[in-house]
Amino acid sequence: MPSNIRRVQITFCLLMMVFLIGPTFAVIPLSFSSASFLSYPLPGFSLQWYEKILQPQPWMNALLNSLVIGLGATAVATVIGTLAALGLTRRHLPARSTILAVVISPMIVPVVISGVGMYFFFAKLGLVASLQGLILAHAVLGVPFVVITVTATLKNFDTNLVRAAASLGASPIHAFRTVTLPLIAPGVVSGALFAFVFSFDEVVVALFISGPGQRTLPRQMFDGLRDNIDPSILAMSTLLVIISIVLMGGGALVQRQAAANRAPVR
Repeated sequence: MPSNIRRVQITFCLLMMVFLIGPTFAVIPLSFSSASFLSYPLPGFSLQWYEKILQPQPWMNALLNSLVIGLGATAVATVIGTLAALGLTRRHLPARSTILAVVISPMIVPVVISGVGMYFFFAKLGLVASLQGLILAHAVLGVPFVVITVTATLKNFDTNLVRAAASLGASPIHAFRTVTLPLIAPGVVSGALFAFVFSFDEVVVALFISGPGQRTLPRQMFDGLRDNIDPSILAMSTLLVIISIVLMGGGALVQRQAAANRAPVR
């Protein structure tokens, strides 16, 4: 009886995976079509759409903007999120639940509302239609991912190690750099990867904050789908799927290596 239940569970999980991931992988064969429109079955095999996305305009410039914004937002979100997680794990922190709710609110509030609010706030600061404004906006949205992953890592962190380092004369910054950070590095790296992937795929806030010179890759794809469905969009979508798989696989390897390092030696 338990084996039958397990088979049902595995079958259900496989069906859900196909239901969720199937539409994503359905676009991959179309990116190799020789036709100038989207159709099944494929009339022929061609790499013309991949050649098109390698041109400077518009895809490569949009990809460069997304990389610059994503890396900048990830760096800011990782620093702020790690410091926030360290503060939230303190035992006697007053109003911890309220502070945590405020910190992770960008993950809960609809992105459209965040985009509208950021637009009016950044407009007063002169940050609309600028790389700096878009980096800050994406950093705000990426902080919750870092906070959650680093906080989860800190639950297994032994604070006695920091006390031991302090008793040996280490300053708080030196103790953090040599003791705390190496031990929580898997959570920091995982949070940074989530923040980067979110920034790299985000389009709603980019529609509000970015200008013609800060056109990101998701916004370029959105405009292409709105104006004219070009199969080159599917070629770029395939590359984004590959990038996401590589990044998530890297994060899984980091977590697996960290778990192996924490395992007791027999």
